[in-house]
Amino acid sequence: MTAGALSHLKVLDLSRILAGPWCTQILADLGADVVKVERPGAGDDTRGWAPPYVQDEAGTDSVQSSYYTACNRNKRSVAIDIAQPEGQALVRQLALQSDVLVENFKTGGLQRYGLDYASLHALNPRLVYCSITGFGQTGPYAERAGYDLMIQAMSGLMSITGRADTEPGGGPLKVGVAVIDLFTGTYAASAILAALEARRATGQGQHIDMALLDVGMAVLANQAAAFLNTGVAPGRMGNVHPSLAPYEDFPTADGAMLLAIGNDGQFARFCHAAGAPALAADARFLTNTLRVKHRAALIPLLHAVTHTRNTADWIALLEDKAVPCGPINDIGQAFDDAQVRARELAVTQRRADGLAIRSVASPLRLSATPPVLRHAPPALGEHTAEVLAELGVDGAALADWRARGVVG
Repeated sequence: MTAGALSHLKVLDLSRILAGPWCTQILADLGADVVKVERPGAGDDTRGWAPPYVQDEAGTDSVQSSYYTACNRNKRSVAIDIAQPEGQALVRQLALQSDVLVENFKTGGLQRYGLDYASLHALNPRLVYCSITGFGQTGPYAERAGYDLMIQAMSGLMSITGRADTEPGGGPLKVGVAVIDLFTGTYAASAILAALEARRATGQGQHIDMALLDVGMAVLANQAAAFLNTGVAPGRMGNVHPSLAPYEDFPTADGAMLLAIGNDGQFARFCHAAGAPALAADARFLTNTLRVKHRAALIPLLHAVTHTRNTADWIALLEDKAVPCGPINDIGQAFDDAQVRARELAVTQRRADGLAIRSVASPLRLSATPPVLRHAPPALGEHTAEVLAELGVDGAALADWRARGVVG
């Protein structure tokens, strides 16, 4: 087993739900020693977000929610009650030994425990302290709680997701996963690595202020740029791309496929392969700009062509023509895909209690220091004794704190 690229770093994870844990799982996959602090008896909220549960080898539901396992691999779980003074002292000791702290309490929520940035920076000036909130540390909404679905709605993401109001099933839709949380976790990991690099020059840590709303606005990307530069708010277009054509789903003889044609050469190659060279020569469709302009005429003509073959036949026909084309899979079909299997994107880890937990492999492929699987998503407080022993806590003190609910 090789050491991960971040194996020299210690991360204290006070976060829960998804954005913070997603960030710290990225760091953990890259080798950082991540200690996750959870509430005794309850733990991270997502431990209770079930069903579905992880199933044992007999197919019986365990007591472990599958949601929690998606973002807490490679971490050690310590159950500490930070509402008690002894618990606060333990977290401060952990912070003294840490390079990074990640938390997603409401703005100002940790100040009453003496675990805010100012308090911990005074104890450990090298600490990189990342706060993740719905709306950030400043502004009129700073004290509001924020959740992914709320931010998808507020940021305008739902206004461009789904079919147009004039179509059957039209109306705003959320993305099928908590995409703002996931993007926030990824942005936060990048910010932490940048702050650690800055620390090499200055010797000082810093405070990182990550807000779901900020990220929600940022990932609007080309749609935000379209509005900012024209003053026209984009609308919902289903699977249609606002700036490319054809770039959407098409019916086939046995279902549907996705065509993602991004340039004029691809369109010409598709038309010739499909036996419709006249479409490539049509003056209305010679360039992408023209195809977007004449989309209403183009798409029905393409439907008549794509109906003539099965999805698999289209994929086989276009594979060597450099024309992006693929099936519209459900998740089970996606994991059964030959490329997904070849990339070994489903991994299995076994926890100390014997429970086998499957998750998606890290997509980060580093040739010399690849991600390493070390810890399965932990049981609540699975590593409390181990981590506290590293702080010098003896057995008697541990037993006393457990009896009084300071730790679990």
